[in-house]
Amino acid sequence: MSTPRPRPPVRRALRRLPLNAAAALTVLVCLFPVYWMVTTAFKPSTDIQSYDPRLVPSRWTFEHFRVAVEADGFALFWRNSLLVTLSAVLLALLVALGAAYAVARMRWRGRRQFMLAVFIAQMAPWESLIIPIYIISRDTGMLDRLPTLTLIYFMITLPFTVVVLRGFIAGIPPELEEAAQVDGCTRAGAFRKVAFPLLAPGLMATSLFGFITAWNEFTYANFLIIKQQDSRTLPVWLSSFQSTFGTDWGATMAASTLFALPALIIFLALQRHVTAGLASGGVKG
Repeated sequence: MSTPRPRPPVRRALRRLPLNAAAALTVLVCLFPVYWMVTTAFKPSTDIQSYDPRLVPSRWTFEHFRVAVEADGFALFWRNSLLVTLSAVLLALLVALGAAYAVARMRWRGRRQFMLAVFIAQMAPWESLIIPIYIISRDTGMLDRLPTLTLIYFMITLPFTVVVLRGFIAGIPPELEEAAQVDGCTRAGAFRKVAFPLLAPGLMATSLFGFITAWNEFTYANFLIIKQQDSRTLPVWLSSFQSTFGTDWGATMAASTLFALPALIIFLALQRHVTAGLASGGVKG
């Protein structure tokens, strides 16, 4: 029986051409709004207000960035967003790590039901809970407070964090921890010294997801921070950013570019680990 002849590289490339073209078109469509935002931030006001849009600025300027940074509240709202986001992510990682370890390593009654509840919580649309959360926050005196946003972002990111870390912990051979226990480590010590260092990709993946989710969230921040303007976050401030003469699109785009930079930098720095963490958390366990 003869072996099949390999396909010529040219024919293989032609077969992949439609898929590659579709992928390139998708990337172009997704990235164009980002490109337009960034270039608008560097365009002079004459280019922005012109009836003939320019893909490339006729003259590059940093004036809009200066206006955005010097605007009232920019530094304060940046601090609020950073504080709420980091607190929610760290709290979600701490709680999810214990829950994921209990589900992946221990056998207890109700474990399957617990994971089913986590999946349901992950799939639930959080926008549908705005009214109940608003009523609870109002009745408990938690409106207009940053800790309220921190708890909400913690609840939003927690289910995904538990699911990913559970799959990642299940992918680590338990024999490694058992060997450490034989050598004298406690169960907690074996996890801390053996399994925890191997969880770095999973921790980075979940941290990035939680950071982007909390950093970009607008709805809850807009509805729960009503009276205390100093407690607002950066997305809410961006939605109402105006100059004396109306909306300053150049400064708005510059502020939006600065707002998007932290998530972009973190993603580019952790991209390799994030890919490995999502793949391991999705297919193992």
